[in-house]
Amino acid sequence: MPVISEPTQFNEDDLYVDLRAALGLPLFLKCEGFNFAGSVKLKAATEMVDAAERDGVLRPGSVMVESSSGNLGVALSMIAASRGYGFLCVTDSRCNPATRRMMEALGSVVHVIDEPDLHGGFLGARIAYVSAVCASDDRYVWLNQYANEGNWRAHYRTTAPAIARRFPHLDVLFVGAGTTGTLMGCARWFWQQRRRVRIVAVDTVGSVTFGGPPAPRMIPGLGMAVRPPLLDESYVDDVMHVPEPDTLRACRRLAARGFLFGGSTGTVVSGASDWLARHGRRNLTAVAIAPDLGERYLDTVHHPGWGVNVHGEDTLGGSGELAALSHPA
Repeated sequence: MPVISEPTQFNEDDLYVDLRAALGLPLFLKCEGFNFAGSVKLKAATEMVDAAERDGVLRPGSVMVESSSGNLGVALSMIAASRGYGFLCVTDSRCNPATRRMMEALGSVVHVIDEPDLHGGFLGARIAYVSAVCASDDRYVWLNQYANEGNWRAHYRTTAPAIARRFPHLDVLFVGAGTTGTLMGCARWFWQQRRRVRIVAVDTVGSVTFGGPPAPRMIPGLGMAVRPPLLDESYVDDVMHVPEPDTLRACRRLAARGFLFGGSTGTVVSGASDWLARHGRRNLTAVAIAPDLGERYLDTVHHPGWGVNVHGEDTLGGSGELAALSHPA
């Protein structure tokens, strides 16, 4: 085991779950939650902070500020604590209570937006608050995960090459779409390496990322209220849109087999399952990226009554493979 002196130095980046045994699904799940931040966002956070330090943007006395639905906020809280910066996370009322408490435990200040912007939704309101804070005091530094190229470069340097080493004959890669940093980093790497890998983006119903109509979304992580500046759709072969009840069913099916994952992972697994049912072929090698684990979703996604309160009595109903084990025998 390694000996480390700061939390960013540990990240288990080579763990995969073969879902054939657990779910009967021909899919390898790349687990990105085994680090001190608990999610794939540690990679982007580290890349963006390192670049800001190299460029002299972050200096002693700086206070980082970022808009985040949760996971990036936790990663930046951890880095800020270990490197001596302040950190203000601007989130909204959909952020998991456990996630907010984690950031505060790490010494960060969390500002919760309760009212969405008339046109930009909660994201627009969060960004407006960040802009106002930065204009009021030059100590504040906005890393801006939505447009920062370090977001996708982190995955170009690390995530995609790691997958290619483990699966040299990869056929299809499923990646959840939030800011699209993970998606773009992986897609660009495989394209530039001239690997014939089909890139499937998995988004949530209600997100406008790929041109769909906006609708309320309650599960944080994936989906956007505005088109992500980092997105280049020419690198994407297919898009799957997953309704939130299907996300809940996927998460609970995984939990019923001993794998406690977060909402983003449930969305990706559900989208991959649907795509494979339509397009899969025998001996297809498929990998999906699991962004985080499930502990911080115990009050929401994994709470027995939360899905019913949000989406109605039929949340655990439905048909198809993913619904089949919502009530395991």
